[in-house]
Amino acid sequence: MNETMRLPSPAPRPQSIAFDGEKLWMGSIETSRIYAIDPHHWTVSEEDRAPGKPWGMTVIGDELRVICGEGDDDSRVIRRFVPGHGFKDSDAIGCPDDTGSQLSYDGIRLYVSQWYNKRILGIDERGSVVRTIEVPRGICGQCYADGAFYVLNTDDEDSNDYFLTRVSVNGGASKCEDLARVPFAARALASDGSRFWTNHRENNQIVAFTI
Repeated sequence: MNETMRLPSPAPRPQSIAFDGEKLWMGSIETSRIYAIDPHHWTVSEEDRAPGKPWGMTVIGDELRVICGEGDDDSRVIRRFVPGHGFKDSDAIGCPDDTGSQLSYDGIRLYVSQWYNKRILGIDERGSVVRTIEVPRGICGQCYADGAFYVLNTDDEDSNDYFLTRVSVNGGASKCEDLARVPFAARALASDGSRFWTNHRENNQIVAFTI
């Protein structure tokens, strides 16, 4: 991988990340808030408190969907967020098996990743699983771009041995191809069309890179 930028996060412990075509959205599990960042000037234009810890997020049209860890049990719920209007109580979806840490959207459905089960689950509007995609390692970031899933994954989350893997799905079969090693404990993944974005959470930094 080739790092193109490494910048301080506007809040500690950045965990989730998404790109809406103009702004970079980041969710902090330290503050339980999400932030809209101008990637050119590195300024925050909007922030809002999430209903729980924002573990993962993705863009759907003009809105976001955010996996929130809520309550003492850290129950995982997908919440709808409308920029300029905040989080909505309507259209909440419980994550399958009450677990999930990252989100992506392929233009048709949401996909929830389960780290320790090493799989990506496509879900319908009620949260029912309609597709299962197996991956070789634990998933700590995912996005959908150019007709494929891109996944940050590792066999050992306490190491600095992480991988960027492309997962191509044709019909019922999937093909996994490691594209690069990522030499730090990355969390979340987004694409802006020309580069990827991720978080070096424990360093409180946001990183852009190409491969």
